[in-house]
Amino acid sequence: MAWYDEAVFYHIYPLGLTGAPKKNDYSEPVHRLNTLLPWIDYLKKLGFTAIYIGPLFESCGHGYETTDYKKLDSRLGTNEDLTSFVKACHEAGMKVIFDGVFNHTGRDFFAFKDIQENRENSRYRDWYCNVNFWGNTEYNDGFSYDNWGGYNLLVKLNQRNPEVKDYIADVIRFWVSEFDVDGIRLDAADVLDFDFMKMLRATADTVKPDFWLMGEVIHGDYSRWANSNTLHSVTNYSLHKALYSGHNDHNYFEIAHTIRYTGNMISSAIRLYNFVDNHDVERIYTKLNNKAHYLPVHVLLYTLPGIPSVYYGSEFGIEGKKERWSDDSLRPAIDLRDHLNDIKTNPCTMLIAALGKVRRDYAEELAYGDYRELVLTNRQFAYGRGPLLIAVNNDEQPADLSLKGADGTYRGLLSGVVVKAENGNLPVHLDACGGEIFAPANEAVKAKPALKTKPVFTKPEKKEEAKPQEKPKKKEEVKQKAKPAKQEPKAEVKKEKAPEKPVSPAEIPDIPYEQMTVEQLQAVILAKMAKNGPVTDQMRKDVEANIWQNSLINWAKSFR
Repeated sequence: MAWYDEAVFYHIYPLGLTGAPKKNDYSEPVHRLNTLLPWIDYLKKLGFTAIYIGPLFESCGHGYETTDYKKLDSRLGTNEDLTSFVKACHEAGMKVIFDGVFNHTGRDFFAFKDIQENRENSRYRDWYCNVNFWGNTEYNDGFSYDNWGGYNLLVKLNQRNPEVKDYIADVIRFWVSEFDVDGIRLDAADVLDFDFMKMLRATADTVKPDFWLMGEVIHGDYSRWANSNTLHSVTNYSLHKALYSGHNDHNYFEIAHTIRYTGNMISSAIRLYNFVDNHDVERIYTKLNNKAHYLPVHVLLYTLPGIPSVYYGSEFGIEGKKERWSDDSLRPAIDLRDHLNDIKTNPCTMLIAALGKVRRDYAEELAYGDYRELVLTNRQFAYGRGPLLIAVNNDEQPADLSLKGADGTYRGLLSGVVVKAENGNLPVHLDACGGEIFAPANEAVKAKPALKTKPVFTKPEKKEEAKPQEKPKKKEEVKQKAKPAKQEPKAEVKKEKAPEKPVSPAEIPDIPYEQMTVEQLQAVILAKMAKNGPVTDQMRKDVEANIWQNSLINWAKSFR
């Protein structure tokens, strides 16, 4: 049993969430990653135990065209910021995994730049696949090469080259020693060389106990990638498709078939990474024809075999449609301050918090409990997970079911309803587009229902929808988008407004950061910045925009 077997993941695309510019000019770092610090306590309240965040490292654009594997993207901040972020997550009891983009690099990566300069004489010419000095590309390099997905911006690494293997293994060791990361999600794992993945697994087994490797795999036999020799898990795209289409088509047979199919495909020790949306596909709230199906979809996500993951913002019920030439609407900037009350008022957020509580209280049952199909029709579906009984209804009308193999009294963990089994059968009433998780009453240590009120799913108001990220025209616009998320202050912390007149370094008292005011902390950060080089107007504005004491304390401590 490892931490990831019982984890509930929150997936963050940081360049989008923080409102970073789409293009990297490689200028002075902007500490946008620090604006995510207030999210940590919020995620803990919703029951998340792990964060998958990425891509993180220096790139020229969307993050998957890596320029430097050992440097946090300057649009997000510095390595010290990333170290502090992971440490803050760990202190909150949350694990962190990074995006590992090891199939290809960007054109600004040092090895590719060397080939551009030295051509046939470059010692790195064999770091990439099929470099041909008789060919050319749209960039007019005077040579061609293999790429990923037809994009010459993404230059395919030669994963059979021993030097490339050693370099990537060193990157992983660096990420663990520098940032204390707990695992890696491997981008484009379905096209990685299998011997290369065996090397990654061997490295993972030595850098940290229970270091997790999860791969992005779209199609195919998952056991080819997820096994004892290569990766611990892969993305379950089969279930992703079944979850939304099974509801849109009123066809629970598709979902049940997918569970049987993937269950027969992999070892019982493997738990797939389940999700309903991510940074590459449309938001679940957009995909669903009937928004009320948000409830049964997520009951299934949280209780079916596998590791559940929620993509940032989808807990608010925001929409995002995939465009032909842009993924911007899938990766919006979100200000947490716009959603501080959603856990009490937004039905989507209320449901995610309730399911997080159930997952926390019944972690072992939902991670390791046997899966048993109990009822299956086009519109109703019920199954067991250990002692738990789960039932969902995709019909627009209520439904009554009888679940076999029940004994005694059960409590609905979402609604709190109490039901008694009769002759080995549990009579269950489901609301239209509803779902419930039943536990034996003597084991239902959660006497209070996880959902305090019945959620009613309607399209969120306009102010709750996150707008697609747009390319900022001015640096001032970047600052506004990257406003730090508002954090509810703890009782002992006094929240103060940013001062009109900044504190001078001479006025900074010799006291712990925790005892300083917001103005004093801002002065400390500016002083530390000045020791590292010139402080630009943009850097000063970023500091002045951060008026949240806990965030400033972590920022001040991040300097070395």
